[in-house]
Amino acid sequence: MLRFLTAGESHGQLLMGVIEGIPSGLAITASEINSDLARRQTGYGRGGRMRIEKDTAEITCGVRWGRTLGSPIGLIIKNRDWVNWTDRMSPDPSMSGSIPPETRPRPGHADLCGIIKYAHTDVRNVLERASARETAMRVALGAVAKIFLSVFSVRIVGHVIEIGGIKARPGNVSVDLLSDRVEKSELRCADKKAEARMKKSIDEAKKNGDTVGGVFEIITTNVPAGLGSYSQWDKRMNARLAYAVMSIQAIKGVEIGIGFDAAASFGSDVHDAIYYDRSKRKFYRKTNRAGGLKAV
Repeated sequence: MLRFLTAGESHGQLLMGVIEGIPSGLAITASEINSDLARRQTGYGRGGRMRIEKDTAEITCGVRWGRTLGSPIGLIIKNRDWVNWTDRMSPDPSMSGSIPPETRPRPGHADLCGIIKYAHTDVRNVLERASARETAMRVALGAVAKIFLSVFSVRIVGHVIEIGGIKARPGNVSVDLLSDRVEKSELRCADKKAEARMKKSIDEAKKNGDTVGGVFEIITTNVPAGLGSYSQWDKRMNARLAYAVMSIQAIKGVEIGIGFDAAASFGSDVHDAIYYDRSKRKFYRKTNRAGGLKAV
């Protein structure tokens, strides 16, 4: 069972993370982690902070001579913007008051509930930790998990399927082709025509001082059967996946399979019929409406 923790503030000195459960002997280098961090900072319409930071991870513990030890793995990512916030975010009490308190909580963020819960009078004490900057460390820790999964040939591909109400229609293509298209796209969208319209929507929103929302899909291949368990609520795989995704800032909904569309469908249109291949001696399904395993 893998488990991770993160720490650090958006404009603090650094972000740190610990992941435990990775077995010993796994080959791993910082450059493999950094390639995923570089991918995080690309993309059309990214904010100013993405241009300031050039994230690289440093492995601080749990790895020796390029191999994991089986103990928790520690990572740090230094914030380049720290140089501009050294006094304002300093843990030294002598620096207190070096910046006026932030008193306007932002809607759609953790600001208001955070200052109430922890009795703060400065919203910055909340927004610094609730910031999406925290996801940089999640990407680094996720890269470690991906390296582990690659040993079992498990592959994860994500792509944008909607932005600003504009839906992509990549067609029924292979995962390899989908991944290739996504890696060449500024929006990580496999539909070029839809991507062009999405960019216009982003530009228009930016011009008006606004933003647009979107939807992305995650596909995982070569997943072994039996992950998770029906024996307890907190062991169910769907629940654990939804929990992980919903913990990311700005995520407001998770669909498994056809998701919310199932609410307007008959049961016969939702269930995935079970088939058995005698030659291969295995069960399979022709559809994947429930978000389970599908033969491809």
